[in-house]
Order: sequence, then C-alpha cells, then structure tokens
Amino acid sequence: MGTSENKALVRRIFEQGMNQRKAEIFDECLTDSFVNHDMPATAPGPAGFRESFAMFQNAFPDMQVHLEEILATDEDKVVTRGQFTGTHKGEFMGVPPSGVTIQVQFIDIWRIEDGRVAENWVRLDLLGLMQQIGAIPA
Repeated sequence: MGTSENKALVRRIFEQGMNQRKAEIFDECLTDSFVNHDMPATAPGPAGFRESFAMFQNAFPDMQVHLEEILATDEDKVVTRGQFTGTHKGEFMGVPPSGVTIQVQFIDIWRIEDGRVAENWVRLDLLGLMQQIGAIPA
C-alpha cells in the first residue's frame, strides 16, 4: 500500500469506526495482533481496540473526533493530529459524570502492516481532560 492508501485506512478508523460508531470497521482495519502501546487493553486486535474505545464512548457518548492533519511516511507509518469533543455523561476513570463539554488534543502514530493497522502510539492531553471534567484543579 502507498501513503495515500495508508492515510485512507487510518481516516476510516476515525470517521467510520469512531465517529459513525461502526465497530465492524475495526475488524476490517486492524490486525488480529493489533496493540495500542499507550492504552493497553485486556485483549489484542480489534476486540482490545473496541474495549479502549468503549471507555471513552461510555463516558462521552456524543464523542466526535476531528482530524486536523494526517501525515504518512514513505514506509509504514501514519501520523494523525486532532482533537475530540464530547459531553461527560458517564463515569471516566473513576470520575462521575460532570455534564461538561470537553475538547482534548491528541497526536497518534499508526504502523501499517499488509494493509491493516498493527500498532498505535497515542499522546493525548489527559491532564487537560481530567481538569475539564473536574477531577483535578486547573
């Protein structure tokens, strides 16, 4: 796959899988051994990804991801930068619902293997998120 196909693959995960809540996209786009190095799940592959995403979806049921930039290397990596928004309507990491609307910046690196995503590294503003929902003082 070339860089444009790799970018389209990752865009599909965000736009269809996450924003449109089409979980079958994760089965199509992630390898069976997929691992997110920064948000470990109890299982590898699409099941583990759905588990991690469910933590956010349950806490922020109206969550939407807004991609601001997608960059691809000549090899097997795609980098995404953006933000996600949502309303804190469910428990998140032990913090009860606050009803606050959040906006959180992130940067991801995705590694593609044979047309599917095999690995992911995530940097998100977790401190800012916890401040927004009142878990810690700003």
